[in-house]
Parts: sequence; structure tokens; C-alpha cells
Amino acid sequence: MASTRLHLRKWQRAALDAFQTKTEPDFLAVATPGAGKTTFALAAARISMPTLPGRLVIVAPTRHLKVQWAESARRFGFSLMIDWSTGDPVPSDVHGVVATYQQIGSSPEGFFALSQGGFAIFDEVHHAGAERSWGDGIQKAFAASAKRLSLSGTPFRSDTCSIPFVKYHFDTAVPDYEYGYGDALADTKVVRPVFFPRYGGNMEWSSSDGSVVSASFEDELTKSLSNQRLRAALSLDGDWLPTVLKKAHAELLKVRQNHKEAGGLVLATDKEHAHGIASWLRTNLQTTPVVVTSEDPKASEKIVAFSENATPWIVAVKMVSEGVDIPRLRVGVYATTTTTELFFRQAVGRLVRYVKSRGRQRAYMFVPDDPRLKHFGATIAESRRHSLKKTEKEEDDLGGELDSLSADDDGGVADQMNLFEVLSSTALETESADIFLEGADEESDAEPEQEIVLDESLVLDLGELPGLGIAGGSNGQVAGPKERERLRKVNASLASDLAKHTGMGHAEVNKELNKQAGITSIAQASVMKLNKRIRCAERWLKVVERKKSSSVRL
Repeated sequence: MASTRLHLRKWQRAALDAFQTKTEPDFLAVATPGAGKTTFALAAARISMPTLPGRLVIVAPTRHLKVQWAESARRFGFSLMIDWSTGDPVPSDVHGVVATYQQIGSSPEGFFALSQGGFAIFDEVHHAGAERSWGDGIQKAFAASAKRLSLSGTPFRSDTCSIPFVKYHFDTAVPDYEYGYGDALADTKVVRPVFFPRYGGNMEWSSSDGSVVSASFEDELTKSLSNQRLRAALSLDGDWLPTVLKKAHAELLKVRQNHKEAGGLVLATDKEHAHGIASWLRTNLQTTPVVVTSEDPKASEKIVAFSENATPWIVAVKMVSEGVDIPRLRVGVYATTTTTELFFRQAVGRLVRYVKSRGRQRAYMFVPDDPRLKHFGATIAESRRHSLKKTEKEEDDLGGELDSLSADDDGGVADQMNLFEVLSSTALETESADIFLEGADEESDAEPEQEIVLDESLVLDLGELPGLGIAGGSNGQVAGPKERERLRKVNASLASDLAKHTGMGHAEVNKELNKQAGITSIAQASVMKLNKRIRCAERWLKVVERKKSSSVRL
């Protein structure tokens, strides 16, 4: 059973107090990646659910994050389904479900019935504005929820359409509680300081109209040519990206001298680009990276495996840009043509999660010296320098968006047509890069942690949760999606064995087992009922085997 006492961080306690004080159903918390938004949100749900008549529904951007949320919720005593379909009954021992924005947009009516009077959590809520159907979906699906908690890792705007349940001042979302990167650094041992080695260089390419263009990152170009220049730098047909990959790998090897399992992340532009980078790393640096793309059905399993092993590199296309928890990431290479500030900050957020017992620890994001990326990195670096130097907490301004410089999400690649061809590119570490590394003196990862003195004001008594323990197995632990899936597979295997040994059809065997277990379907069965069905199948199988054995002796 989950622990009933939780030690919160100071910002989590303050945000939770603000959440409990607010009488309206909607609350927006903006907290820097790595600060612990998940813990705050689940703590808010845990103290609220005993008084609510409805279910807990969590909405996440991707399937991988559904699994991550369900596992985190299990540690808070929640049993959540990640494969629930509208129209199916919800097992009696399940507290709720985790869905994606896409699922909500496809069937808002089904989720409306589930979420009435319940608690809704919207992870990275800015995704609800990605497509109008997603925003309309959560508006319809959660209109009757008693509490709606929206989360984001960075401030966001309503550039196309407003996101439901979020207040705006002009086009900018107004959080009920905000905890910035500078605040987290000032609190210490919450996030890592990130440094930004920048690389300029000279690029030459054949443009979409057939003309040959040559430019460095210092040259002022139109938006379209700026996008082409960045694309040329990130191409493996030139020397810029290979040079930066070598530098990043050398930095990772240096970090791994003290942090042996430290990993690196390369953010690629598309699937072909990702596999090209992986091939280059294998051939030239003798390291075999993990590659994850949204088209890969095993992407989530690969990310989980990478987070738990010591493989040096993972190459990803947006799959690891936000929300994904891989604490061992210490080095990144920004090799994508996406140039929005929101994406950049979320990407950097993958490197900031602080790991206890590692002492002081720095992270590095290698970036092109593109003016847009240079600005985004500079605002984060300024926040870092300010926070590391100040002696008391001050309001931290992370800077605004450069709307006039921001390209489309794909960096304008779609407009560059097939005539685009990289002729050459070279990389040069910028002379001014040291301003991003100010204060980057050697820090020992082996520095021992100071003894933590428990602050009772930060301890939260979670209290009792309705239904807590019903989903537990023999060890009393709440069953998560993995355990529920394991039990379903065992049931399916036993049913197959029975069909083979009895000569009955699979449907007939399943109908009889459901009857004996007292259920109508596997989908709506509780863990207790799934275990009962397994026992029924095992007893039946033994009877069949004894009869066959007796027949052989006769």
C-alpha cells in the first residue's frame, strides 16, 4: 500500500496550499521541467479524491507518458487503466484512466460520463491547442468535472485558439502558481544548471530556386533562408553536425568518468535524419545508440530500457522532447530544425532533472549558433547565472517569445522542396561561447550529499483513499497497468491450453471461465477477479489432465 506521508518540496507545498485555497474548479500550475509537477499533481488528486464522487482522469500528450503517469500514480495508491475504451465498463478496483489528447478529441462524450464529479489532470496542457478537435474535446469531456488541474513545463500562449479551462491575459496564459527554472536553481537540489556550448560555422547550399547560397550564422538572412541555413548545418552531408557530435561525445565521456551511467540525447529532425545520425555514431564513434521515433511501436519500451541502462546515446524525433523522465541524461545535441521557444525549453528540460547522491552536477546542450536558438539559450543561461549568484529568491524573468524570428514547427522544411542540396558546412565554436559557460568551474559529481533535515511543515499526510488496496495482489500493493496486463496474458494462455486439451472453442472456454469467476468480460474484471479466473482455469486444466492420464492407464 502506498505510503500515507509524503515529503514535499517547498514549491510543491506552496502550490498545494494555493490549490486547496482556490474555490473555483480550474487551476493552472506552470513549473520548470524536472521540478516535480507529477508529484504535485498526484498529491493534489490524492487529497481531493476522498471527497469527490467521480473518477480520476489524466490526459497526457503521448502513449509513453500514459504509462509513465500510471506508474507514478500507482505509487500514490491509484490504480489507473491506460487501455480503457469508451463504452467499456471500468473495473471496480480501478480509480480512473489515463488517456491522450487525441483519444479525448476522438470520443469526448464517452469521457464525459466517466469524468463527471471527478478529478482531471491535463499534462502539458498547451497540447490541447495543437488541434481544434483536441481543445473542443477536453471542453466537452470535462465540463462536469469537479476539479481540473492543468500543468505545463513552461509559460505558453494561445497563438491559434484558447485552451479550455485556462485564463488568459491578452494571448498569454495566466498561471495560478508558477515556479521557474531560476527559482528551482535558487532552491538548490531541484534541477541541474544547464550550459550551452554554441557552434557557428559556414554553410553552403543550393536553394529551392536552384541558386547557390553561402552564409554563416552571423549573417542576417530572411526567415526562409535562415531555415535553409539551419537545415544545411544539421545535414550529415556537411562537416558541421559530425564535428558537433564528436564534441558532444567527448563531453559525455568526460561526464561519465564520475557519473558512469550518464547518457546523451540527440534531437533529430525526422526519422531518416535520426537513423542517419545513429549510423554515423556507430561508424565513427563506435557507439550504438537507441533510436526512437513516433512511428516505432516499441518506442516506449526503448525509452524505458534506456532510462534504466547505461547506453551512452539515444537519438529521438520529438519523442523525448517533453515529459519523458530520463534522469541520467547529461548531454544533449539540438539537431532539429524546430525553432519555437516552447519546444526548445521542453528539450532542455530533459537534461535538468536532479539526481540525489550525485552531488553537484551540470548538463550541456550543444546548439547551433542560430539567432533564434542563441536567444532562447541566452535567456535560460541568464536565469541560471542570476540564480546561482543571488543570495535570496527574487522574481525571475525568463524572457518572452521572439514571434518575428520564430519559424514554423518544422523549421519551414516543407517549403524548401526537393531542389535543396547541402554543398558544404563547417563548424566553429563561437568565440563568445564562454558567456554561456560563465561559472562553469570544475564540479565534482562525487561530492557527498548533506544530511537532509526533515521539515515537518513540508510533510503531507495523504490520508485514506477510497478503494485503496482493493486492487492489491497478495503483497498488498496496488496493481498497475503492467500487472493487469500480465494477468490478462496468463488468462489468455490458460484459456488457449484448455481449448487445446478439451476440444472446445476459445469463445466457449472463455464464457465458462467468466461465469466461474463472476465476470462478463476480461476488460471489466478487477485484479481480484482476474486472479480468481486464473485459479478456475488451473483447476479445470488439472481435472482435464487427470482424466487424460486415467484414460492412458486404462
